[in-house]
Amino acid sequence: MHTPRHADHDPHTALTSRRAFHRQATAWATALVAATHQQAWALALSDLSSQDASSGIKAALEKGAQAAVALLGQPGGFLDNPKVRIPLPGFLEQAAGVLKMTGQSKRIDELVTGMNRAAEAAVPMGKDLLVKAVKAMTVQDAKQILTGGDNAVTQFFADKTRAPLGQSFLPVVTKAVGQVGLAKTYDRIAGKASGMGLIKNEDASIEHYVTGKTLDGLYTVIGEEERKIRQDPVGTGSALLQKVFGATR
Repeated sequence: MHTPRHADHDPHTALTSRRAFHRQATAWATALVAATHQQAWALALSDLSSQDASSGIKAALEKGAQAAVALLGQPGGFLDNPKVRIPLPGFLEQAAGVLKMTGQSKRIDELVTGMNRAAEAAVPMGKDLLVKAVKAMTVQDAKQILTGGDNAVTQFFADKTRAPLGQSFLPVVTKAVGQVGLAKTYDRIAGKASGMGLIKNEDASIEHYVTGKTLDGLYTVIGEEERKIRQDPVGTGSALLQKVFGATR
């Protein structure tokens, strides 16, 4: 008489069960490692005094801000850096393609170069304001940045300095772009495009557009410089930065 095999003795079922068990075990192990790492990270942070954490963040941001200003505030700082290079706004970028086909390529290039040169001229004026914002940072600000995400630094500087830096940059940008032949043409075309909803209202003026992009580029590079310090605190040569950011690794 034929006796049916029990499901436990079915090779296919047994293999499926083993795979399911291994998957569950891997998930448990991953969760355990993550929890252990999080606990160790929290303990390391708890060993830091609020004063150390605050001082470390201030030192890192001041160092990052000064490095960003030095990098961007020189010939080619914006123009030669694809991450922050200021292009024409979307609609005008498309129109520029048509103009280049009609032999206006040189003038378009001069306009883009002029916008980026204006940004490079304006950035050094922001150094004192950036450092002042860092020195005025509260312990709560420092903790938020220390435990925040990749955009924590950018958000901090944008909240604290965007308005005053914009006011400081605007006259420098206005003077610089005023020397570019197509600046008035930009304003005329952009004004019409803004009225049609093709570009943002704040981009209708070349001075305001370039100023806004200058600030965006500056905050982007400050964030990059700060991340470098987080990733390699030893490379800074600062014992305080090593202590603070070593605790978060």
